[in-house]
Formats: sequence, C-alpha cells, structure tokens
Amino acid sequence: MCPARRCFGCSTPSQAEMVLREVPVEQVTRPLGRSEVIGLLFRLTVFGAVTYFTIKWMVDALDPTRKQKVEAQKQAEKLMKQIGVKNVKLSEYEMSIAAHLVDPLTMQITWRDIAGLDEVITELKETVILPVQKRHLFQRSRLLQPPKGVLLYGPPGCGKTLIAKATAKEAGFRFINLQPSTLTDKWYGESQKLAAAVFSLALKLQPSIIFIDEIDSFLRNRSSSDHEATAMMKAQFMSLWDGLDTDYSCQVIVMGATNRPQDLDSAILRRMPTRFHINQPSQKQREQILKLILDDERVELTVDLEEVSKETEGFSGSDLRETCRDAALMCVREYVSSGSDSEDIRAISQSDLQRAVSKMKKSKSAGGHMLLHAALD
Repeated sequence: MCPARRCFGCSTPSQAEMVLREVPVEQVTRPLGRSEVIGLLFRLTVFGAVTYFTIKWMVDALDPTRKQKVEAQKQAEKLMKQIGVKNVKLSEYEMSIAAHLVDPLTMQITWRDIAGLDEVITELKETVILPVQKRHLFQRSRLLQPPKGVLLYGPPGCGKTLIAKATAKEAGFRFINLQPSTLTDKWYGESQKLAAAVFSLALKLQPSIIFIDEIDSFLRNRSSSDHEATAMMKAQFMSLWDGLDTDYSCQVIVMGATNRPQDLDSAILRRMPTRFHINQPSQKQREQILKLILDDERVELTVDLEEVSKETEGFSGSDLRETCRDAALMCVREYVSSGSDSEDIRAISQSDLQRAVSKMKKSKSAGGHMLLHAALD
C-alpha cells in the first residue's frame, strides 16, 4: 500500500485524496465571504508592512552615514527658513549641500572689519559686486558680466576668508561654504551626484557664492595616480562649472582661497580668471590692522601703534590679532594675581604689546625650525 501517493499501476487511493473526499464540495468551490476577504487583505497588509520596515531597517543599518544625512536635512530645512527661501523643492543630495548654507544677513563681517586691503576691496566691488547690483547697466554686454570664478591666494592668515564672507555680505549673495569632505562618499557614483547638487542648489538660490577654502586640497593637479572616484568627481565639478558660462544671466560665482596656487590644476586656474593676491601686510597696513583690532579695547593714550607696526615685520593679520589678544590677557593675569578689589582691569600698555610681540616672534621662530626639521627628515 502506498502511504503518500498513488503509485503507477496501483489502485490504492493516497491520503491526500482521502482527505479531500472528506471535505464537502461546497466548501471547496464556494466564493470567499466578505469577512474572509477582509481578513486576507489585513494579513497581506501586515505582512507587507513588516517586510518593508524590515528591509528599511536593514538598509539603514548598512548605511553608517544615514544618521548624518537625517541631521543634515533638518539643518538644511532650518537654514532655508532663515534665509527666506520658500516653495523650492530640494533633492536629497541638495539637502546635504544646503546644510552648509550661510545666511548673509547673519554674517558679522563687513568691509569695515577688514583693514589694509583697500585696493583689493575696491577691485572686488567693481568686478564682482557692481555687475550684480547694477544688472540693468550690463545686460546687453557679455564682457561686463560678473566672473564665474574668483581666486584669492596668498600667505595664511592674511584675510582671504574674511574677504569672501564680506563679499557675500555686501552683495547679498547666499553663501555656500563647501567642504571637500561634503562631496566624498564611499558609495560609487554618490560623489558625482553631490557635485551636481552643489551647482543645482546654487542655481535655485542665486545669487549665490560657492566658497571653497583651501581649494588646492580639493582641485589639485590631476595625475594618473588619482583614485578613479576622485578623478570622476573633479571632472564632474569642472564640467558643471563650465555650464555656468553658457547662461549669462546666471548669478553664481565659485570663489576659492588657497596659499598654494601652484598646486592647483591648470584647468581650474582657467576657470578662475579673476585673481587677487592677498600678500603679507606692509608696515602701514599693519598699523591700520592694529587700530582696527584695538578700536573697542581699553588702550593707554601713550601707546604708539606705529612703533608696534614696525616691530611686527612679517606678521600676518591673524598674527597681529593673536598678539593683541595676548597683550590683553597680560592685563587680566596681572589683575587676577594681584587680588585687587577693583572691578576694572587696567588698560593695555605699550610694554604689554612689546612683550606680546616678542612672544609671537619666538613662537613663529620655533614653528619655522619645526618645519625645517620636518623637511630635512
């Protein structure tokens, strides 16, 4: 006897046939009732929802950057509200870039906060800001359109980033502070999509400035040893950058700052025809910078800033600011150590500034020796 099925040539019925014979024919052929259909649909819905959320959880668990993307989206939505951008739909990639937006109205940097760079500021106003603010004067001329690329180069600490922020502030441009790490992604092809999102977002928010600090680290000379993803991202960035030239009404400017212009790719330099050399301040410029830094501080009337500026040969703007900060701290240290009951800290004196200058010179000298030893090693 065959227990499970009817064998070939065997007339003994299988167990399945015996079970089917016991089930009434009406129950097999009758249509499903309403309650049964609803129950079936409910079970299918629950099963589909569980499957969807299980797959979604697995995808999120496999993507370690998912949490950062969600935080970037929240930050982007907050910034978009602050700058007054409404009814503009952004993609997921544009949201990631929008998290680095800076509202020009919240910037505290203006031309008045930059000393010793009057010639650069005047040229920036004429070549970059004027064609934007007086568009009706330049609409019929393609030659007089604002440049699509501006390069600020010079030694560190001389005010390149301050100039970029002040330009966005004075011109009313939306400021995208682009970091190279923003465009890097471990998934193949994602970096190119992020690079495309930079320009699509800038076009939606124009007038805007895409600012890349230390641009040499991002768009340096290309070579055969470059990683494939890096090479493709650079090519995508430059291709989209060229696309800005085809639309003369476009108000998007790519602005870069570097202290190593020789490391930039020649194709990048071609796309940045407007260049400004921000050099070490001269003696007269250092005096102007010192006056600006100490303008709101308590300083003795006998302080001779011209003499201090002569002693600070080779100092950058950031060096001068650190020197003044150190001189002010000397007054605070003296007040704390003396245990005085007075609520006022004495004013900055000439000797404080001279001691701070000597300290900064030693620090710069030590830094130079360290760089020399590192180069020799």
